[in-house]
Amino acid sequence: MALIGLLSAIVTSGKLALSFIPNVEIVTLLFIVYTVVFGYKHIILVSVIFTTTEILLYGFSTWILMYYLIWPILILITEFIKRKTKSEYGYAILAGLFGVSFGLLFAITESIFYGLSYGVVYWIRGIPFDIIHGVSNFILVLILFKPLNSLLSKYNSISINKYD
Repeated sequence: MALIGLLSAIVTSGKLALSFIPNVEIVTLLFIVYTVVFGYKHIILVSVIFTTTEILLYGFSTWILMYYLIWPILILITEFIKRKTKSEYGYAILAGLFGVSFGLLFAITESIFYGLSYGVVYWIRGIPFDIIHGVSNFILVLILFKPLNSLLSKYNSISINKYD
């Protein structure tokens, strides 16, 4: 339980720390690494706590509905590919594609609430930001996946061995 709270706090504080840079975030990287190390069951709960915290920080709007879906989707995709992906490159590609498609996924929610034409305009207007998001996700995962994975794996093996 303490681990879930700690991981949730790290995701939230990591997002806040980078919030001054448009569309550069560490949330995708952390959810990918967390899923690889701790498994999807615990990390889906972390994503729900993170999203709920986002409501407390930024208020409720239509974007929050997609947050409750988009992060668990990333976690489940990561869980699915972790058996086949042994290097940081596979995860970097996932993170890059996730970032590039982020606006499109949110455009779906916007279309439901405000109409298809609004959703299309929302998506097209955000394409430059989605490109920045995808490229920054790719680079962050490529650089930080291995060290974070190594660090958290050591912690995970220590905590498991300590309580067995």
